[in-house]
Amino acid sequence: MLQQREIPGEPGLWVFLFGDMAIFVVFFASYLVERADHRLLFQASRQSFGVTIGVINTIILLISSLLVVIAVSAVRGRANPIAVRALWGALFCGGTFVILKCVEYTHLVSAGNGPGSNLYFTYFFILTGVHLIHVLIGFVTLGIMIAKARQPRELTGQNLSTIQSCVCYWHLVDLLWIVIFPLLYLLG
Repeated sequence: MLQQREIPGEPGLWVFLFGDMAIFVVFFASYLVERADHRLLFQASRQSFGVTIGVINTIILLISSLLVVIAVSAVRGRANPIAVRALWGALFCGGTFVILKCVEYTHLVSAGNGPGSNLYFTYFFILTGVHLIHVLIGFVTLGIMIAKARQPRELTGQNLSTIQSCVCYWHLVDLLWIVIFPLLYLLG
């Protein structure tokens, strides 16, 4: 007999997540239209800086996503200390992402490639900046998950649903970066 699976997290969270994704889809579509209209500018701007930090940040966010999956699995298996360590690891990854993003911004601005330097960099700073805000909000969700996972009792009901909601948000942050990275760092 097939077991019916529930959608993880709170239903209201999914409305928020889809709304948030819809806003990013508008940003992405706008970027692609402008890129088509200003192809040479976008390509030259993209080639004016390296992709190393973007690649490292992609790897970091993928590792953080894996750590969050490990944490949820540990919580379900009542191995909360493992979950807490995995969540701290994800938080460390998020912090590293933020630091590297600040380093990248500093290098770009000091090279004269700030948000107002041209259309490409306007989009670059808007898309990565809004994503960075999402990462910072994600710190709060990771903190909530750590607090819940540190509880010595089994997590069920509302507590488990809260953790699942936070996980869904963190995965949204990662998913958005998986789209932003090729758009801004590879395609230009």
